[in-house]
Amino acid sequence: MNPVEAYQERLGKRRQAAAELQQREERFSTWRLLAGGGILAAIWISLGPQWFAPVWIFLPSVILIVLIVAHARLRQDLAQARRAADFYRQGLERLNLDESGEAGEGAFGEADPAKDGRKRQRASRSKDQGGLELMPSGHLYASDLDLFGPGSIFQLLSSARTRSGEETLAHWLCRPASPEVVRSRQEAVRDMRPRLDLREDLAVLEAEVEERADPSRLIAWAQRPAPAAAPWLRLLAPLLVVITLVTIAVSITYELGPWPSLAALLVQGAFGLALRKRSLEAIEGIDQPSSDLQLLSKVLKRMEDEAFESDHLQDLHRRLMTEGKTPSQQIERLALLMELLDSRRNQMFIIFAYALLWTTQLALALEEWRRRCGPSIADWLEALGEMEALSSLAGFAFENPQAPFPEILEADAGPHFEGVDLKHPLLGRDRCVPNSVLLGHELRLMVVSGSNMSGKTTLLRTVGVNAVLALAGAPVAAKSLRISPLVLGATLRVQDSLQEGKSRFYAEITRLRRIFDLARRGRPLLFLLDEVLHGTNSHDRAIGAEGVLRALVDNDSIGLVTTHDLALAKVAESMGDKAANVHFEDHLEDGTLVFDHKLRPGVTKKSNALELMRSVGLKV
Repeated sequence: MNPVEAYQERLGKRRQAAAELQQREERFSTWRLLAGGGILAAIWISLGPQWFAPVWIFLPSVILIVLIVAHARLRQDLAQARRAADFYRQGLERLNLDESGEAGEGAFGEADPAKDGRKRQRASRSKDQGGLELMPSGHLYASDLDLFGPGSIFQLLSSARTRSGEETLAHWLCRPASPEVVRSRQEAVRDMRPRLDLREDLAVLEAEVEERADPSRLIAWAQRPAPAAAPWLRLLAPLLVVITLVTIAVSITYELGPWPSLAALLVQGAFGLALRKRSLEAIEGIDQPSSDLQLLSKVLKRMEDEAFESDHLQDLHRRLMTEGKTPSQQIERLALLMELLDSRRNQMFIIFAYALLWTTQLALALEEWRRRCGPSIADWLEALGEMEALSSLAGFAFENPQAPFPEILEADAGPHFEGVDLKHPLLGRDRCVPNSVLLGHELRLMVVSGSNMSGKTTLLRTVGVNAVLALAGAPVAAKSLRISPLVLGATLRVQDSLQEGKSRFYAEITRLRRIFDLARRGRPLLFLLDEVLHGTNSHDRAIGAEGVLRALVDNDSIGLVTTHDLALAKVAESMGDKAANVHFEDHLEDGTLVFDHKLRPGVTKKSNALELMRSVGLKV
């Protein structure tokens, strides 16, 4: 399916459905007013002129009740139709298109990929900070590569509504997976990619879950310590009820008087009183978790009903099962118990509830449900979170049909990154200039030189983001990519800290030390160093940079380093075939600097710093 055509077609249909439901909703509002007026008229006529009996007041009352119930259902359908329309509208926004398929106004007006991405952020996440709270503190590349925050990679990818789904996707972006896991996720994403109906249904259902369900509260309730299981209690309670009812029946039939019945009721009451504390603990605070589970049940049921083909998704299906039943079936059992428990609040039922040990029996049943299913709730949420994360990647794959899945090499192939026509996924397609990068085998280091604004830092981010996508199981923004298992480390956004009393230079060398430690742990490293050691003098910088880069390459690492200091280009020359100089160029056209953002071999011969200073009015 062409994503633009599919989104436009479905957006039109959902909006038409919403418009029709809106008209019906307005008619229902009118009918409700008329029914309410009919009730008032019936009351006046039956009590005033007395043209008919008051019993006829019930007719408009029944009509009003039916209208209220139907109106509530209609409003729910209208809200779902609007959410479905929003789902496709947001999809077009992510593609930088308006509803007619034209490029969105100002979509490509910024040079920063993160700012371009902000134009295309998912509207469903515009109220938050793009998963910024999910970024691990002190992470070695998440901030540098704009993985989180407004206009970030997370915001571009994520369609997750539950906290579990968001946390799972964030975990995948921050921790590269093994080749086996990546290939398994790729297979699952391929399976989910054409399932547009599934993604729409999840978006519609999860909107309600996002607003009301709290996974942490659910897990806390499910893992709350419970008394030891005592099956005999659940057998004794109904047995006492049967004995009491039989005693009452026999006493009435044979006129034995009230004492046998009172004795049976007292024994039953003593049993209920002995279990009162346990019963109250079992039902304490259960209303909200039960409501949350019933909301999640709708999403889980939709996942359960989907017939997946990939082994990974089928395994997730199996993980959802508890004692041979699906989560939605187990939650339906809980919902039934809650309905029965709520019936004890009916004043007409109080006497019967006492005779039937109603609260005690249901409390024991709810306690048993939590004992059996409580440990599985965390697994349900985890499996749901993984399915949501895979659905997010599948949505990205569907919206970018030209984006291929990378080839994942085995670990024994050595460090390797071979990207052809790499692009940054947050940059608009018509302004993003592709570049190719090959690292591995003999070549382990690229020293990237060039003028300000020529594209050096964007190249590092492009390489890093595509590596993150590849090792998370997603398609990549490239013509092709072959990559081995790698860990990442970057220094693109290292800053000083006034609170901690750290200079920018000290923060950078501290980060470099952590990257060194990561390189020594066994898994090959992909390093991305921007203006390495530029916080010190040129003499110390040249010596330090060469030592840093040699040490990283000697530790089986590959990477790129950018520089304005042409003296650092000599580092690549001194390392022979293990390193190469590449550069970006610029030129003046009518007094304006023009960049083509094409990567070229060799060292740059130009510097535009003076031209830039003069262009803003500085007298230099």
